[in-house]
Amino acid sequence: MKYRHQFRVRAPLPALAEFHAQSASMGAITPPPISVRVTRAPARLREGDEMAFTMWLGPVPLKWVAHIENVSGRGFSDRQISGPFQEWTHRHTFAALSEATTEVRDEVQARLRKQSSGERWAWPCGWGCRCCSHTVPGRRAACWKAKLEPDH
Repeated sequence: MKYRHQFRVRAPLPALAEFHAQSASMGAITPPPISVRVTRAPARLREGDEMAFTMWLGPVPLKWVAHIENVSGRGFSDRQISGPFQEWTHRHTFAALSEATTEVRDEVQARLRKQSSGERWAWPCGWGCRCCSHTVPGRRAACWKAKLEPDH
């Protein structure tokens, strides 16, 4: 499964990159029906850090651990090291369009986990995440704008 989405935020690239470097930003930009609770992460994410969190897909909790990689002032990747997918890599890229506007690009490459007897929720939860990936991005962009745009 591959997924791409991009949108613009009226905020300078350094402000957007700084906001996203904070582990608390994940909960702030995750729209309903998904909610996120970070359970272990440094306040500021850097190369090689891990972030553990529980993502609630409705009433179903999904425990997830992500490894932070390829960090720069223009983006980073988070790669799932444990969670509902067989593989999951999410690349966040930020591009300055002007001094006051930044484009955010999200690229996800994922593969669903095969269900085994000990992981009866893995496959349905993976599909739930996949379905949300097609409906959540517009709402996620609105969350970004609400947090970063001065007059939003």
